[in-house]
Amino acid sequence: MKLRVAIQKRLGNFFLDTDFSVDGEKVGIFGPSGGGKSTLVGLIAGLIRPDTGSITLDGETLFDGSAGINTRTEDRHMGMVFQRPSLFPHLSVKGNLLYGYKRCAPEKRKIAFDDVVEVLEIGKLLERGVKHLSGGEKQRVAIGRAVLRNPRLLLLDEPLSALDDSLKFHIVPFLKNVCEAFRIPYLFISHSLLEMRIMTDRTLHLVNGRIVEETTAEDLVRKHMGQSMAGYMNLIRLSEPRQVDALYAYTWGDGQLLTASGDDRPEGLFELSSTDIMLFKSHPEAISARNLLKCVVVDTFEAGNRIGINLDCSGGRLVAEVVRQAADELGITAGVEVYAAIKATAFRKLS
Repeated sequence: MKLRVAIQKRLGNFFLDTDFSVDGEKVGIFGPSGGGKSTLVGLIAGLIRPDTGSITLDGETLFDGSAGINTRTEDRHMGMVFQRPSLFPHLSVKGNLLYGYKRCAPEKRKIAFDDVVEVLEIGKLLERGVKHLSGGEKQRVAIGRAVLRNPRLLLLDEPLSALDDSLKFHIVPFLKNVCEAFRIPYLFISHSLLEMRIMTDRTLHLVNGRIVEETTAEDLVRKHMGQSMAGYMNLIRLSEPRQVDALYAYTWGDGQLLTASGDDRPEGLFELSSTDIMLFKSHPEAISARNLLKCVVVDTFEAGNRIGINLDCSGGRLVAEVVRQAADELGITAGVEVYAAIKATAFRKLS
């Protein structure tokens, strides 16, 4: 996907003025609420007409104010998934899915109905009315309806924000799998850096109607580390769980991590704050934390008055943080060995 947007739009007291080009398959638009994310999506989709400027997608001009070009929404061949599923209540699941499929010209139907149903695991829901679906099931059907339009670009406008965490991280694999299976590029819009890190490769940072930078969600999270009491959130994928007394032992790198939360599923995604990692210069004689890891400092980075520390813990990577004085006292430099202590209760299971 190659998207070029150079447009202006005034809505009351809000003024959106963007000029950017982005090339990629998994692109995010991140920013605070009220910053213009949904407005920008509406402009790209053709739901809102820009005042001036131009929009091109893969070399095709979708809007050009000076040339009088404004391609209709239905002719832009985009699929859209919003915060609310907005399914048709009078149609069954199958009817909702076919609504998108029938609006794609037969010669452009490269994605088969049965294949989408299989990837989203909604075969048992086809004859059910949408009023009898859970929140997660509704969102999967909404994703399927958008994909069956055979879009050249999928616009995902806060598709996870209305779901609680248990549903959110249940939906994420389906959303990623369906886009990867059918090679559909997407714009993922969210105010959540966690969602950005999971869903995107490149991120446009939108503030007050302007793109202030093109970066990665990882870089954004590191910049925000010094502004957040929660610190940097490590995303850790753990596998091969086994019960050890009241804890779960997971394989990680060349060793293991003990967590207070877990289940019997073969793999899980966990969140761990950099503020929950305590560092020692030498092996402590006794400690209550159930995880004590021998690590090597890879490098460091600054985030406000804190120092972020990239650690290699026998093949597993973590980011810890300390204040500058503590970094000096620990002698934190690349290549130094330290011990990282982590309580089993510090891990939060996401999926």
